[in-house]
Amino acid sequence: MALQVKNSPFNEQQVELLNQLLPALTETQQIWLGGYLSARQIGQGSSESSSAAVLEAQEIVKKVITKEVTILFGSQTGNSQALAGKLTKNLQAENFKVTLASMNDFKTNALKKIDNLLLIVSTQGEGDPPDTALPFYEFLMGKRAPQLENLQYSVLALGDSSYDYFCHTGKEFDERLLELGAKQISPRVDCDLDFDEPAEEWFATVLLELNDLQGSQSTASQQGVDSSGTSEGAEYSRTNPFQAEILESLNLNGRGSNKETRHIELSLEGSNLQFEPGDSLGVYPKNEPELVDALIAELGWNGEDPVAVNKQGVFRPLREALLSNFEITVLTKPLLQKIAELSTNPALKELVAAGKEQELKDYMYGRDLLDVVRDFAPWEAPAREFIGVLRKMPARLYSIASSLKANPDEVHLTVGTVRYEAHGRERLGVCSGEFALRAQPGDHLPVYVQSNQNFRLPADPETPIIMIGPGTGIAPFRAFLEEREEIGAEGKTWLFFGDQHYVTDFLYQTEWQRWAKDGVLTQIDVAFSRDTDEKVYVQHRMLEKSQELFEWLEEGAVIYVCGDEKHMAADVHDTLETILQEEGGLNAKEAADYLAEIQQQKRYQRDVY
Repeated sequence: MALQVKNSPFNEQQVELLNQLLPALTETQQIWLGGYLSARQIGQGSSESSSAAVLEAQEIVKKVITKEVTILFGSQTGNSQALAGKLTKNLQAENFKVTLASMNDFKTNALKKIDNLLLIVSTQGEGDPPDTALPFYEFLMGKRAPQLENLQYSVLALGDSSYDYFCHTGKEFDERLLELGAKQISPRVDCDLDFDEPAEEWFATVLLELNDLQGSQSTASQQGVDSSGTSEGAEYSRTNPFQAEILESLNLNGRGSNKETRHIELSLEGSNLQFEPGDSLGVYPKNEPELVDALIAELGWNGEDPVAVNKQGVFRPLREALLSNFEITVLTKPLLQKIAELSTNPALKELVAAGKEQELKDYMYGRDLLDVVRDFAPWEAPAREFIGVLRKMPARLYSIASSLKANPDEVHLTVGTVRYEAHGRERLGVCSGEFALRAQPGDHLPVYVQSNQNFRLPADPETPIIMIGPGTGIAPFRAFLEEREEIGAEGKTWLFFGDQHYVTDFLYQTEWQRWAKDGVLTQIDVAFSRDTDEKVYVQHRMLEKSQELFEWLEEGAVIYVCGDEKHMAADVHDTLETILQEEGGLNAKEAADYLAEIQQQKRYQRDVY
């Protein structure tokens, strides 16, 4: 409502200025101005009342100022980043001023100035921070970290309970912040692969606690909190996957290979799903029907009995739920601890007891739920109780192997089939086995796009790129070259690829050769480890070309590594340090610092698993 001259003590010119200013003020600015005017007015009276009023006004201003929140995320595959983005929107809807940043981009000297900090971070492999969290992690754990008595914080940790160091990075951040004197806004929440519900609960708790600290009421409890990470305007997401039709499924390996690598083409027509080279596709697989039937028979259940598949009270027939909703092929320590409570067999309780960690780890390796059911019978718990302790079926993430510009309404994957024998049974990867044996062209699979901002082509198409991807690690680089060919990029490109045999395992061979002929691919070096008496891997080819590789780095090339984190990626990293020492004249510390610096500059990016 506009201010009128006749209803106010202001002249016409003042009214006109106020009517221009007031509608443009935010709620925070209005409260601040009110506090300022109160303090200024009473400050002209007695000194005692003036001091009280000033203090009261300062408290009002302080409450407004502390509605500032910093959210930092450490993400490898994009889950933490998506959750951080969603939390930002939720807080902004509550009139908080939010600063959102990757830990990699955060200026650590600003930490002392923050009042409210929310950390969302994943854990890689055996308890390691994601690449983008390393600089912040090293600072916080080091001697330069300041005391943070005025900081309030909370941590959402993402992880995988099948690993020993479940959510380890989040736990370390939480413990370190407490050591530095910071106080929890709300307790840390540790999330397994099915993180949507616990993340939503953490969101709601953090919102309520922050609003309580400000003396205001949250609307989150009435409106609900969405932690799905759905991008603006997108209908399909992790929690609402698109049913994509299989267009093509081809074995890329030649006859005689001991590997099976499938090239899968899926239709995205009608989905409005968008992706960029470097992103991943999440696929929700189904368990092997024979395994599900064996499990039901072993426990004497009825496959048609209804069981709950989520906290919202949705029920499905038991067999259908075991096929699609629950994970039954991966054993974790928390799972076995819960199952032990349902067993009358004392041997299982003994296996999960404290001090038996190595025995438990040895038992879980290569076994699944059917093994547990057979090894520790009898079982008296009803199906609904047993089902209640199982993990939700997690999506399998695959690096996208195509460019949307080159293949509109399609997405391509490169999937290595997992087959092995263990403990007297043939085993098959859940998703890769479905692609290899059951999923046929015309069938549909639930999928969603997982954005990965940490694995991106350079903005300047003239920037040289070096791609290192043995085996199925080749997938994103096929997408890279399709994209660069489509946009006419002129920057140099260099591919290092390795596998077992040249004749049977050179994935997408004709495409690389065509790109090399057309100049889209400047250089290619391959290593086929079983074709020579002494095994040769991609890191050996890198050393052979060390001088040229160093020159590319000095020219500003971006390095991309995709594939196995524990062995290949670690060997490649060590090789890069060796090249920097030999060709650049750096010592070991300087070489490590060089790689850390170009990683900070996003010139060294890894998509590892």
